[in-house]
Amino acid sequence: MNYSTIELCAGGGGQALGLEMAGFHHEAVIEYEGQYCTTLRKNRPHWNVLQMDIRSVDGSQFTGADLLAAGVPCPPFSVAGKQLGADDTRDMFPAAFKLVEEAKPRAVLFENVPGFAAKKFSDYRAKLISRLHGLGYQTEWKVLEAQDFGVPQLRPRFVLVALRPHDAEHFVWPIPFLERRTVGIALLDLMAECGWLGAEAWAELASKVAPTLVGGSKLHGGPDLGPTRARQKWAELSVDGRGIADAPPGADFPRDGMPRLTLRMAARVQSFPDSWAFTGGKTAAYRQIGNAFPPNVAKAVGLSIRAAFERSPAYPRPTAGEGRQLQLMEQPRTSGLKK
Repeated sequence: MNYSTIELCAGGGGQALGLEMAGFHHEAVIEYEGQYCTTLRKNRPHWNVLQMDIRSVDGSQFTGADLLAAGVPCPPFSVAGKQLGADDTRDMFPAAFKLVEEAKPRAVLFENVPGFAAKKFSDYRAKLISRLHGLGYQTEWKVLEAQDFGVPQLRPRFVLVALRPHDAEHFVWPIPFLERRTVGIALLDLMAECGWLGAEAWAELASKVAPTLVGGSKLHGGPDLGPTRARQKWAELSVDGRGIADAPPGADFPRDGMPRLTLRMAARVQSFPDSWAFTGGKTAAYRQIGNAFPPNVAKAVGLSIRAAFERSPAYPRPTAGEGRQLQLMEQPRTSGLKK
């Protein structure tokens, strides 16, 4: 059975794609930036992509949707910013809550940067949770690590799930993979596709998960793997983080050289399928990749929500060898009112 979804602040489509893989059908995919909308329409012509500011959306037209999902802008809570929270004009939580009130979905999914879980924002979180309780939802939140779900990078994300009481009692968080996917394993074929003779040796050096992919800011000067500290972490994996390459290393690239990632490699580090195309120039495309919620993580959370809807039994724990086929099993509950 497919469940209906309203996707807010869709970006380059990571969360929307993951939820689709979990069996959700999008009634509307809403995004403000035109280039992002072009990407969404190119990859999913059947999606109802709406280029709109969510503050101008009438949520009553979506009454009865099963899930409202939103990756609201993260700058108000990011450690890379000033962390102004509710005082930041980019805080879209009020607009998202207005749509929850109007659409009255069966479930709500919010994701944000891990900074939102910090003590500094405890009062803000408490107000959000209280408001959701007032709308008849029970809530749980948790910081999920992308590396636990077949994504070859750390990328912790704050995830809040709100469900009606009769569904909430059946909700369990997705269980992590037994094994983690390393950068070398994830990217070996892409590094070798243009004949680089050092690809296999490189993959052995890149035997860990990557640091969180960053550098997707609209104000950032260009496509690279982030500030100095992030580049140093990438260098430990024998990756040159100073820029994004136009193509994989060729046969003439030094065997012991440090290659740069291509856009396709960066997208795979985010767990996008290779078929997902990002439109625009290199900088615009990398912004869409760098700011995405990894599809694998969105799929895992979506399957947990779907399992709660269906009262379905636990699934067996997955392993890294099972690729991207994310499955779930029951685990102890984590209270949404505790860190």
